Amino acid sequence: MTESILQFGGGKFLRAFVDLFVDEINRDGGFDHRVVVVQSSDSDRARVFNDQDGYHVLIRGLQGGQPVDSTHRVRSVSRALVAGSDWSEVLDVARSKHLHWLVSNTTEAGLTLEDSEVNLHPGSTPRSFPAKLAAVLHARYESGGTPVQILPCELVDRNADRLRDLTIEQGRLWGFSPRALDWIRDEITWSNTLVDRIVSEAPKGHALAAEDALLCAAEPFATWAIEAGAPWPHAAIQTVERIDAYSLRKVRILNGAHTALVQKALGKVETVLEVMEDPDLRSWLESLMLEEIVPTVEDRVQDAEGFARTALERFANPYLHHRLADIALHQDEKIKVRLLPTYEEYIDRFGRKPPRLSEALNTGG
Repeated sequence: MTESILQFGGGKFLRAFVDLFVDEINRDGGFDHRVVVVQSSDSDRARVFNDQDGYHVLIRGLQGGQPVDSTHRVRSVSRALVAGSDWSEVLDVARSKHLHWLVSNTTEAGLTLEDSEVNLHPGSTPRSFPAKLAAVLHARYESGGTPVQILPCELVDRNADRLRDLTIEQGRLWGFSPRALDWIRDEITWSNTLVDRIVSEAPKGHALAAEDALLCAAEPFATWAIEAGAPWPHAAIQTVERIDAYSLRKVRILNGAHTALVQKALGKVETVLEVMEDPDLRSWLESLMLEEIVPTVEDRVQDAEGFARTALERFANPYLHHRLADIALHQDEKIKVRLLPTYEEYIDRFGRKPPRLSEALNTGG
């Protein structure tokens, strides 16, 4: 067992995406990669990771027009650590000769620094994610470890570039040496990525729920587009020259629609599927996507309308229980990234406010 991946975050998305991919390449490709999960808070999730023998992911939906309903047992996570109580163990992993990749999904809200976090006290746990990463990379540099590849999954434009800049800024605040800062900036591989898979909680009453507290469900569709080289061979992983157009299309259209739905329908219905089954809500969503979001990006991305129509089909997946309350996590930050740029660009292009987006943002028509 080789703990080659340090992962910040253990939510259901990473469990049904990166960790599932790693399990599949271990099983099908003869690899032996293991993931060490770092939880930011002392939640039950770390304990469950450590107590259970893996977990299950349900893959449910349509693929090529045919129904898919399969269950995958995932054993790629070797253990979970809690940053607050296990920070010395996190740094031990950071120094390990076996470590090659760092993965994160701290949401848009995670890619920020804390103003109060100026001094690094030996043995203390940094609070912000960029500060944690700065401490991890500095520990690796000081130990003489080889450079690693950073693979952020946060839905932020050029996520690795932003994370790199924040990490360097934190290192400067902490007084890292110029050589250490150069090593972090130039020797580490900072790979901008785009993730695309809809993941939800498991269906209520599923037979595995009683024995698996980490059970989750995902659609068959999955894409991980990565600049600067794919970490592993997997059908869902694509190496791309530039991530920008892929990111713009997905974040503005699919994720923007999700965030707008929270504004429109949270409290009225529970899931995205219920939106798609309600004629009025579905019509509102289709008009928002095709008449207000697509026109602001269609000259910069490939087949914006086709992507939007495919997204609507994915939203109507009858097998997923994708709760609006889950999508609403860190809603304010998501609005800034996913909706406000579309709103402002629509006004600039067409000289009027987009009516449905204005409603979602409570700005008036």
